[in-house]
Amino acid sequence: MNYITLLLPDFLLILSGYLLCRFTALNERIWAPVESLVYFLLFPALLFTSIVKSRIELGSILFLSCGLGVTLCAVGCSVFVLPRMPLVREYVLPRSHAGGAQIAYRFNSFIALSLSERLGGSQGLFLMAMLIAVCVPIVNVFAVWPMAKQSDRQFFAELRQNPLIVTTVLALCFNFSGLEIPKLIEPTLTRLGASSIVLGLMAAGAGLKWQHLSRDKVLSVSLLSIRHILSPILCILLLHFVSFSSTEAQILVTFSALPTASSCYVLASRMGYNGPYVAGLVTLSVLLGMLSIPLALSAV
Repeated sequence: MNYITLLLPDFLLILSGYLLCRFTALNERIWAPVESLVYFLLFPALLFTSIVKSRIELGSILFLSCGLGVTLCAVGCSVFVLPRMPLVREYVLPRSHAGGAQIAYRFNSFIALSLSERLGGSQGLFLMAMLIAVCVPIVNVFAVWPMAKQSDRQFFAELRQNPLIVTTVLALCFNFSGLEIPKLIEPTLTRLGASSIVLGLMAAGAGLKWQHLSRDKVLSVSLLSIRHILSPILCILLLHFVSFSSTEAQILVTFSALPTASSCYVLASRMGYNGPYVAGLVTLSVLLGMLSIPLALSAV
């Protein structure tokens, strides 16, 4: 399978958002509200419907554990190990680290769901939705915690205001209780969710920024290496010890090599940190993802 071709539609959408924002009247004033709409309404609708429709079974526990294990290793390396690592810690400024650490373990769910459907059809979409359901609350908790701690904000208050955490918790409650989305509103939620992928990718492109990448170079390289090198390698090593179907293996590897979440800089800015710097890391991560995902999939 040509994985570059598989990724091309998503990256063309990102590129179109970048070009529209830079060279047309559809500038940042237009895309900032679009990004808020996606983050607070459209993507939560997609997340909710995907999780509620994905019946999590005992047979999936090992699959989910591997995805969660890779994610937690990235969290541990970026949040706890990096600031204490010899030769690196002297270059890691506390506020830059607090705002940027999320780059290493958060993931772009728009690209994840779009790729998973092309890789594995409905089964691939189901598997990726389960990974997102399990990992989104955890990565968001660890994204908020360092920034809340560094700026003396109320940690639990920040969690309550995060739409992805709230949506995931509600969807999991629906899932485990056996409730279903009422037929009357299901088409509306489905259409809202479907629109989030296209608009989310284009908004990510519109938000790409280059001018702040010259600062905190050691921290930047370290975080991006965890996201695009360490996580995929760890996932591939796990697959040598655990037997999965080809679709499960492809989804796990794709998940481990995804670009970071485009909303990283939204969260950093909202909590008073250097949003443009984080946006620069997101920009590089999107570009690196076009290399890391095909390479990781080819290695399986």
